[in-house]
Amino acid sequence: MSSDIARRVALGAQGFNDPAPKGTVDRRHLRRVMHKLGVIQLDSIPVVIRTQYMPLHSRLGPYDQNLLDTVAYKDDSWFEAWSHEASLLPVESEPLFRWMKDLARDGRVWKGIYEFAQAEPNYVAEVLAEVRERGAVTGGELSNPRPVAADSSGWGSRSLGVTALDWLFRIGEVGIRRRGNFEKVFSPLSSIVPDEIISLPTPDLAVAQRELTMRSVRALGVGTAKEVADYFRIPIKDARRCLEELIEEGAVIPAEVRGRGSRSSGSKAPLVADPEAKIPRKIEGATVLSPFDPVVWNRDRALRMFDFEYRIEIYVPESKRRWGYYVLPVMVDGEIVARLDLKADRTNRVLRVKRSHLESGRPPEAIAERVADALSDLAHLVDVDTIDVEAQGEFAKPLAAAVVSR
Repeated sequence: MSSDIARRVALGAQGFNDPAPKGTVDRRHLRRVMHKLGVIQLDSIPVVIRTQYMPLHSRLGPYDQNLLDTVAYKDDSWFEAWSHEASLLPVESEPLFRWMKDLARDGRVWKGIYEFAQAEPNYVAEVLAEVRERGAVTGGELSNPRPVAADSSGWGSRSLGVTALDWLFRIGEVGIRRRGNFEKVFSPLSSIVPDEIISLPTPDLAVAQRELTMRSVRALGVGTAKEVADYFRIPIKDARRCLEELIEEGAVIPAEVRGRGSRSSGSKAPLVADPEAKIPRKIEGATVLSPFDPVVWNRDRALRMFDFEYRIEIYVPESKRRWGYYVLPVMVDGEIVARLDLKADRTNRVLRVKRSHLESGRPPEAIAERVADALSDLAHLVDVDTIDVEAQGEFAKPLAAAVVSR
């Protein structure tokens, strides 16, 4: 297939070709997107908005962000777990991730908190008993939180109680709901994931990894083995084994893409594809993407698919930043056409565009209106009234004119 078709296949697999909701976005729409993605990565940094709210917005348009919290933390349709980093996942998929919790329990990952749990088994048991007795508790609400100096713990906690709760979460004894300012509230996992799922037998490791590999291929449409493995963070050797089996059975097929991104280190890697993936005739719409949207969270894939070299510069000294502090891609009709350094000024109810850079080879005026549309939708999601485009960046002037003309 051509690189253009491959990109459309990938974006179609991610739900960008699905019909827009008619009327208000509701629970059904959010669940439809989650069914396509299989995972939504969490992030706590609210420079614009916490980025877990953005993948839904990019596929559905503006919606009440409280709806995500309702579906995840009140309806308990989704649960938190470590998958592609800290993530939300459909509760139905919980058995497929038990092997990851077993790795933690055996000390093969998260060495620091494993060593803590081995050194403090009685205290960990005490914390678990309190969570079970009380039903819901934050780290600060533990009866014996055992505070420690901020710099004296190798586990980065303000209390050993928080470390114990984190350990219990990673081994699947407790789950997390959120309240207020993204605060974690720990409850027994069985009070979040329904009994009919908790009681299901744990799949064999090979079975779980095979199913997750297949789901990764479906969610990507087309990709390399590394991209497939990265989607749910399956060890690459296991993902390759699963792909070999799936290819032999015809559930996954080898693929070739002409004109792949020459700058990408994955440009020569073999590709696989979902034989049932649709090929959208075109991808339409303009949206600002989260830095942790599955379309761009694998930076090499973003380079290969969009010829888009993406780096978050939050931790780069200001004098060394090339693009800005919190830079987000803008996708228009299936191509990444700009990157914008954004900040939500909630006090003054303004979405500030601090720097504006053009990616597309098209004239800036040709796409400025579409990027302004994407910003307007984002401002609606963030619940601010105005957009202010500052003068930095070669795209700033035409973008500012497009925003003013709206």
